Amino acid sequence: MNTYKNHSFLKLTIRFGFIFLIVITFIKIVISIFSNGGIDGMLSEFFSPTTWQLFVKMQLLMAALYGVFMAGYYKFIKK
Repeated sequence: MNTYKNHSFLKLTIRFGFIFLIVITFIKIVISIFSNGGIDGMLSEFFSPTTWQLFVKMQLLMAALYGVFMAGYYKFIKK
């Protein structure tokens, strides 16, 4: 039996989205460190005064979409 059926849709969305946000942000930062020549390259790519807002918005949007998709799948589709 699927234990996710008993949880609320919002709780599932937040749970899946938060885990996705942490994992994907960590992976993007690590890959950027290696591909841009160190921490300075990563900082200039993601956290400069002109790019940090776009980075945060993209991460939050991806996490929200993933959370909604996975919560919908586990709550309504998976048996």
